[in-house]
Amino acid sequence: MHRVSADADVFHVIADATRRGILDLLTAGELPARDLGAPFRISQPAVSKHLAVLRAARLVSHRRQGGMRIYRLEAAALQEVFDWVRHYEQFWDLKLQRLGLYLDRRKRNKQ
Repeated sequence: MHRVSADADVFHVIADATRRGILDLLTAGELPARDLGAPFRISQPAVSKHLAVLRAARLVSHRRQGGMRIYRLEAAALQEVFDWVRHYEQFWDLKLQRLGLYLDRRKRNKQ
């Protein structure tokens, strides 16, 4: 798997809670940059840095509208994360099945 840089690596990018929060905000639709930092109590320059990292990873795109930049989620870039997590789903299913069997046995033993 080819990676442009550590900054553009989608796993590295979504490791930051603020950037995940920005992505969550954008799931509702496009927003101007000034609105994306409000819930996080961070400065506008900090928001701009987070948005630059998200752009480098192709998780967001933007367009100009007057003097504003309007950002949009580009969820296709998250496919790599989805594929990686899906690989481990089989292990979660097995663990949950075993937990269910254990709880059923405990419940039967208490009756």
